[in-house]
Order: sequence, then C-alpha cells, then structure tokens
Amino acid sequence: MKNKNNPLRGLALKVALATVLFGAAGLAAADQFGVQVAAGVADHHAKKLDLGLVWDPDLTWWQIGVWHFALIGEAHAAWWHTNEGNVHDDIGEFGVTPIIRFIKGSGSIRPFIEAGAGIRVLSSPRISSDFTFATAFQFSPMAGVGVQLGERQQYQVGYRFQHISNGGIKEPNPGINFQQLYLQYNF
Repeated sequence: MKNKNNPLRGLALKVALATVLFGAAGLAAADQFGVQVAAGVADHHAKKLDLGLVWDPDLTWWQIGVWHFALIGEAHAAWWHTNEGNVHDDIGEFGVTPIIRFIKGSGSIRPFIEAGAGIRVLSSPRISSDFTFATAFQFSPMAGVGVQLGERQQYQVGYRFQHISNGGIKEPNPGINFQQLYLQYNF
C-alpha cells in the first residue's frame, strides 16, 4: 500500500507548482498588453464602436533589415448602430482575432502593416428587414496599416478594413465591410 502522506511527494508537487507559477510570471512580464478603441462605418448605414483588449506575447520572426513579423492577439466587444433599424437599431459583436504584423523594429516611430482573421458572434443576425445574416456566428478577416510611437512605444494609431460574413457556411451570406480607425494604449 502506498503512503499518501509521503513528504517527498508533497515537496515535488510544491516545486512543480512553483516552477509553473514562476515560469508564467516570467512570460507575462515579457508580454505587453493594451487597450484599443476603434470607430468605423460600413454599408447599410452601419456605424461601429469597438473596444479591444490586445496581447503582444513578443513573438517575432523573420528579420528583414530593421523590419520583422510579430504575432498579436486581440479580443473585441463592439456595438453596431444603424438607422435602417426597422428590426434592430443596435447589435452587439464579440470575438477574437490573431494578427500577423510586419513592423519596423526600431526608431521612435514604427510603421506597420497587418492582417488577421478571427471569429465573431453577433447578438442578432438580423440587421434590418432588408439585411440579414444566416447565422450569428461570423468570420472576420481584416487588413490594416498603422504606426506605433511614444517613448515606450505605448501608443498606436491605425486604419483597418474588416469584412464580416459567415464564410458561406449558410445562406444568405451578404457580408458587411467596415472601414475603421483605431487608437491603442499599451501598458
């Protein structure tokens, strides 16, 4: 019969837990987090206000001169408003997007281009009597440009083109295209 009160077993568990916690703390210290606010317009008289939480795990690769690629993660909650609202004036949007960014790695102003594809869930697939998505689940590819600046590179300003549709998984699939400007503060 095994002794469940073995002191070495308890010590091994404590060491393993401490290793995981210190490792996670070290990774989190290298990470950069930010808050993003975006405003956009689309066809069908839709306007959008978007709040994003941004995570930069400092994953970079493929250095080309002073430029490199980076991976960024974003989580979004947005509010749509349309004056075609004979069904819904306001719709909520929630989702996540991984982004690949090609950014200048040094200097006080660092321009970048970016692209990503995420998923979104809408609070209602019906925008108006003339405009309806088949599902509340949507895909969200986007492309954009911007600059990162500030003493600690804590500010970002950018433009994005975002398409939202269900990718043809169910009809109708009209899709909607947003043009957005965003501001971001990195902690």
